[in-house]
Amino acid sequence: MITLAAMPSTSVALVVIRSATMNPTNGVAVSMGIVLGDLILVGLAILGLTVLSELIGGFFLAVKIAAGMYLIWFGTNLIRSRTINLTCKYSGTGGGLSASFLAGLFVTLGDVKAIVFYASLFPAFVDISALTLPDIAIILLITVAAVGGVKLVYAFAATKVMAIGREFGVGNKARLASGALMVGAGTYLIARA
Repeated sequence: MITLAAMPSTSVALVVIRSATMNPTNGVAVSMGIVLGDLILVGLAILGLTVLSELIGGFFLAVKIAAGMYLIWFGTNLIRSRTINLTCKYSGTGGGLSASFLAGLFVTLGDVKAIVFYASLFPAFVDISALTLPDIAIILLITVAAVGGVKLVYAFAATKVMAIGREFGVGNKARLASGALMVGAGTYLIARA
C-alpha cells in the first residue's frame, strides 16, 4: 500500500499543489480526504464493491466527473491568479480546509486506479470471506498509516520545495505548471469517465 500511495498520481499532485500554494495545513486536509476516500473504498471492497458498483455505477461516474471539474476549476484559478509575491508565504487561491478535504475525498472516490485496486487486487491479497472484525480494524489502520503517512510526507516535502523555490524565484513558473497539471488531471478524469 505504501508503494501504491507513493506512486505519482492525481491525488499526489493535489496534495503537493495544495500544500505548496496554500499551506501545509491544506496539504494535510487533502491527505485526510484521500485517507477517508481510501477507507470508503476498503469498506466497499469488503462489502462487495463489484456488485455495489454495478448497482450504483452512475454515482461513481458522477463523483469522477465532479472531481475532474473541481481539478479543472482549481487549475484554472492557479493559472489566472496574479503574480505571486515571493515575499508572501502562501497564496490564498482555492478555498479553505474543507475545500481541500473534499477535493482529496472526491479525487480518491473518482480515481479509477484506486477503484480497480480495491475491487480486484485487494480481494486477491485478502480473503474477504474470512475476515473477522479485528482483521478489518487492522486493514483500516494499515490503510490510514500507509496512505496517510505517504501523503503527509508529500505535503510537508512540497512546503520545503516551495521554500527552496522562493529562494531561486521560481514561484510563478511553479504556479503555472501546477495549474496546468491540475487542468490536465481534471480533463483526464473526465475523459476517462
